[in-house]
Amino acid sequence: MAVNLVNVESVGKVYGTRALLDGVSLGVSEGDRIGVVGRNGDGKTTLIRMLAKLEDADTGRVTHSGGLRLGVLTQHDSLDSTATVRHEVIRDMADHEWAGDARIRDVLTGLFGGLDLPGFEHGLDTVIGPLSGGERRRIALAKLLIEDQDLVVLDEPTNHLDVEGIAWLAAHLRNRRSALVCVTHDRWFLDQVCTRMWDVQKGTVYEYEGGYSDYVFARAERERIAATEEVKRQNLVRKELAWLRRGAPARTSKPRFRVEAANELIKDVPPPRDTSELMKFASSRLGKTVFEVEDITVTAGPKTLLQHVTWQLGPGDRIGLVGVNGAGKTSLLRALADAQRSGGETQPAAGRVVVGRTVKLAYLSQEVSELAPRLRVLEAVQQVRERVDLGKGREMTAGQLCEMFGFGKEKQWTPVGDLSGGERRRLQLLRLLMDEPNVLFLDEPTNDLDIETLNQLEDLLDGWPGSMIVISHDRFFLERTTDRVFALLGDSTLRMLPRGIDEYLERRERMAARAVASVAPVVAAPVAKGPSSAETRAAKKELQRIERQLDKLSDRETGLHARIAENATDFEKVASLDAELRALVADRDELELRWMELADEA
Repeated sequence: MAVNLVNVESVGKVYGTRALLDGVSLGVSEGDRIGVVGRNGDGKTTLIRMLAKLEDADTGRVTHSGGLRLGVLTQHDSLDSTATVRHEVIRDMADHEWAGDARIRDVLTGLFGGLDLPGFEHGLDTVIGPLSGGERRRIALAKLLIEDQDLVVLDEPTNHLDVEGIAWLAAHLRNRRSALVCVTHDRWFLDQVCTRMWDVQKGTVYEYEGGYSDYVFARAERERIAATEEVKRQNLVRKELAWLRRGAPARTSKPRFRVEAANELIKDVPPPRDTSELMKFASSRLGKTVFEVEDITVTAGPKTLLQHVTWQLGPGDRIGLVGVNGAGKTSLLRALADAQRSGGETQPAAGRVVVGRTVKLAYLSQEVSELAPRLRVLEAVQQVRERVDLGKGREMTAGQLCEMFGFGKEKQWTPVGDLSGGERRRLQLLRLLMDEPNVLFLDEPTNDLDIETLNQLEDLLDGWPGSMIVISHDRFFLERTTDRVFALLGDSTLRMLPRGIDEYLERRERMAARAVASVAPVVAAPVAKGPSSAETRAAKKELQRIERQLDKLSDRETGLHARIAENATDFEKVASLDAELRALVADRDELELRWMELADEA
C-alpha cells in the first residue's frame, strides 16, 4: 500500500473578500503524479504553496509525513545572483565526481543541451546575476532535479523550455521515483506525465483519474449529468472533445472514461475544422499570392540565421513553426512582416519576399504593446472595432469577444494599468483579431494563457478563414490549430516535417548524436567520401521541389475528401474517388520517404 506523504484537511484561504479555497481536503501518496489545472486566479499556485508549507492556510491544516524530502520550483527563484551556475547546481563538486553521476549528466544535457552548457558564455562558471529570467529558471529546475526527493512540487516547469526541453522533462519525470504535483498549462505535458488531475474551480478542487485527455472526458461527463437545461449543455467542453476523439492522435493507453458516454456527448459535434471550406473562403479573401519567399538570407547582426530559403505561404495555409532557440523563427516572421508593412521595399539581406496585394497582416509578437493605463478593457477593444466578422456568417460584438477571452462584464471595466501580464497578453491578441486580418503571425501566443482561455482561442482559430503561421512550444496548441509543421534546425535551412513534432525531435536527437560522435576519439579507418557541395546543392533543390509537390498533393487530397462528401449517395462515384485518393496517398508516402532521405543527405 502506498505511503501517504501529504494531507490537506479542510483548508480555506481568503484574499480580501474573495475565498480562493473553501474547505479543500486532498492527499498525495507515493507514486502519485498529479497535474493541477484551472483558470488563472482561481488558486492553483496558492494551493501548491500551502501544500508545500510555503504559505499558511486561514483554516484547516496541512501535514507532512515524518522526514519528507520535498523539492519545490516556484515562479520566483531564490538563486544567489553572485554565485556561479556550478556553485548553485552541483555545489562545487570536482569535475570527475559530477561527470561520473548519470543523473547530473542527464539533467545538464536535457535542460542545457550539453555538459558544457552551450549558450552560456562561461559554461558552468557563468555568474547567475546577469542572466535572463528564463535562464535562471532552468538553473533552478536543474538544481532541483539532481537531488533525491520524496515529493517534487513544480509551478509552471515548462515555461522558457523549448519543445526538446519539454519532451526531455516529461520523460525524466515519468522515470523518477518521486511523487509529483505540477501546475502547468501545457496539455501535452500533462498527458505524458500525470496519472491524476486536480481541477481548481471557484474555491473547490475536483479530482479525476488519468491524464489531461481522461480529465476532459470525465469532466464533460460530470457536467453533462449535472446540467439541467440546454444552455448549460452548450457550455460543455464539447469542441475539445471532438478534437480529442477525431482530430488528435490517441494520447493515453489506458483511458478511464466511459467511451460510450464520450461518443454520446460528441455525436452531433462537427469536425474541429472544415479545411476545404476554409480554404475556399481564404482564397476569396486573399487571392493566389500571400507570401512568396525567393532565395532569401536572414541575418541578425553579424550572424546568418537562414540562407537560400525558398518557400511560400498560400491562402488558407496553417503553418506551425518550430526550431532551436536562436535559429531564426522570430526573425523570419519579422522579415515577412517588414516586407508587408513597407509594401515590398524592405527586404532581407539577400533574396526577395513577394507579398500579395490583399494581405492584411496581424502580428502578435512576444512583446506586449503598451496601452494607456487608464483605458478600460472594453474601450481598448472598441477602439479597434465595435463588431467583428468571423467568417461563414458569424459575427461578434467587442463585449462578446471580451467574454470569450476571459474578460467578464465586471472585468471589461478594469483599467488596462491594473491588468496582469497574462491579461494584457490576452487583450493584445483580442485587439489583433478585432481588426479582421486575413493573415495571422502568432509568436508564442500561449504564453500566460490558462487552459480554458487556450480552449476558447483554439475554438476561434478552428473556424478562422485566413493564412496563419504559429511559433509555439505548446505541442497541443500547434497540433490543434495548424495543418503542417516546418522546422528551423539550426543549420540555416527551413524544412517541412511530414510527421510534425515527433519527426522534429527525432531529427534533433540524431543531430545531437552526430555532434557527440564528431568529438569522440577517431579510430584510424578508411574514410568514406561524403557528398560534394554540388551534390548537396542538388539535394536541397530536389527537397524544395518535393515540398512543392507535397503541397499540391495536400490540396488535391483536401479536394478529394470534399468531393467524396458531396457524392456520398453515389456509390460508384465514391468508389472511383476513393481509388484516386488511395493512389494519391501512396504517391505522397513515397515522396515523404524520398524527402527524408534527401534531408539526411542535405
